[in-house]
Amino acid sequence: MTDAEPISVSARGAHPQLGAHPPLSRLGLGAWAFGRTGWGAQDDRDSRAAILRAVELGVNWIDTAAVYGDGHAEELLGTAVQELPAADRPLLFTKCGLRIDPASGRTFRDLSPASLRQECEASLRRLHVERIDLYQIHWPTADGDGLEDAWETLSELATAGKVRWIGVSNFSAAQLDRCAALRPVDSVQFPLSLLARETVAELTHWAAGHGAAAITYSPLASGLLSGRFSAQRLTALDEGDWRRRRDEFQPPAFARTLALVERLRPLAASLDASVAELAIAWALAWPHVTGAIVGARSASQVEGWIGATGLRLDGEMLEQIATALGETAAGLGPARPAAGRGAP
Repeated sequence: MTDAEPISVSARGAHPQLGAHPPLSRLGLGAWAFGRTGWGAQDDRDSRAAILRAVELGVNWIDTAAVYGDGHAEELLGTAVQELPAADRPLLFTKCGLRIDPASGRTFRDLSPASLRQECEASLRRLHVERIDLYQIHWPTADGDGLEDAWETLSELATAGKVRWIGVSNFSAAQLDRCAALRPVDSVQFPLSLLARETVAELTHWAAGHGAAAITYSPLASGLLSGRFSAQRLTALDEGDWRRRRDEFQPPAFARTLALVERLRPLAASLDASVAELAIAWALAWPHVTGAIVGARSASQVEGWIGATGLRLDGEMLEQIATALGETAAGLGPARPAAGRGAP
């Protein structure tokens, strides 16, 4: 383990936690859009407002990556957080191993030790911190090579005090085993939403069995489950918006998702919640999920999903959602978590 606090279980006993005091909030703010690339136009002033509003509403960790805007998201985040009193500043999580080729502008995976060390120093500088709270390998290499050397490098960065905890993102259980054989994995990050359910059972089970925090991302499926997406909005997306090229935004998947959202509306209304809050609460209802990363491009978007933290889904509600998933054929994977978990 690192020389910082070890993984622990929260006082409620339900969610493996990083050794943070206080424990991690159930929702963390995702900073991809703050990089101003891949999502169309984004105003830095809106990004800053989203950060400050999220912290004001109780979010105590923010997840970013060096590749988001080739460092821009980290720089903006670091600057915005400096405006807060030290005691109010959120934990800063970032990721490494995915870089941008300056010649072509394309991203590529580089897990070489020298590159990871260089990335860490650059992230420390942009975030204006002496130690990164959670440092994560963004993606494994396509062929799985270099994982052991990369994990050893992150362990060395932790020992040197450059990072507090180390984790991985988008790894399979087999790849997690390879890392854990060298040093315990502090956190596991993976996608989880009503539309992306394939790996949740395996990865939450792995995390629980290894004392790792299970951090999920994209519970709103890049906006598809926000309750505000439509065919008209899809056609109006900026030409540079990455969602235009994703399978989830193409037929027949797109039509199935819109049908699912319509089925969710009355369920959300019965709980006095938005569709977005219901979708996020469903992700949080899975056993052993520590927290979910939710993106936002403005303060108002944060306000639109923060209520999910207090939304409880009982067995009947989970069954109704599972039925809607089955009848619309939206997404893949198990249709419901264990009954009665909900967001605490």
